[in-house]
Amino acid sequence: MIILEAKQLEKEFPLDGETVPVLRGIDVEIEQGTFVSIVGQSGSGKSTLLYTLSGLERPTRGTVKFGETDLPSIPDAEMSRLRRRQFGFIFQFYNLIPTLTVEENVALPLELDGMRSKQYRNRVRAVLEQVGMAEKSKHLPYQLSGGQQQRVAIARALVIEPAILFADEPTGNLDSQTGEGILNLLRDLCRRYNKTVVMVTHDRQAAASSDQLICLKDGAIV
Repeated sequence: MIILEAKQLEKEFPLDGETVPVLRGIDVEIEQGTFVSIVGQSGSGKSTLLYTLSGLERPTRGTVKFGETDLPSIPDAEMSRLRRRQFGFIFQFYNLIPTLTVEENVALPLELDGMRSKQYRNRVRAVLEQVGMAEKSKHLPYQLSGGQQQRVAIARALVIEPAILFADEPTGNLDSQTGEGILNLLRDLCRRYNKTVVMVTHDRQAAASSDQLICLKDGAIV
């Protein structure tokens, strides 16, 4: 089943009074439960494509459909609500709040969505167990290694039970061994829980075991 589809996707940014094309006529279909890697050299448009597919950026032209919803056509408030409830985000830098414990960081998206602690307590515990961080639930971020912090960030993305996980260079700030552990975790989420993962990476070796590879050059698929 196609969960995310883009047609003739274009994105331009203003620069010195002119417009600079970053994405040029992108067509993409992503099926549910697949591990997708977006690769290409720096400046090829990888992150822009990820942000446009996930609704963080609106395209200049073209369509992005999540199921039956055309993302560019919906109001900002509806787009924010959809991202908050359907899309999980993982970044190179973990963006954990330093004064909150592991479990508090993971619970934050649910609190922001109005859920009470008695409603989400079991869900938080379950995702921490999924990523192997249940024993660190009372720790603060500074007490964790980089790989552990990224696992917490993944748990925070998972706790909303998203339809799609979007990951922008999730191993870019980690050593190779730790990064491989994070990639294995993401692959396992696809295989075991039928999660869809869309990941930007510079590392072709990291992308080698993907179900689908999107290679960009100068804003176009090659």
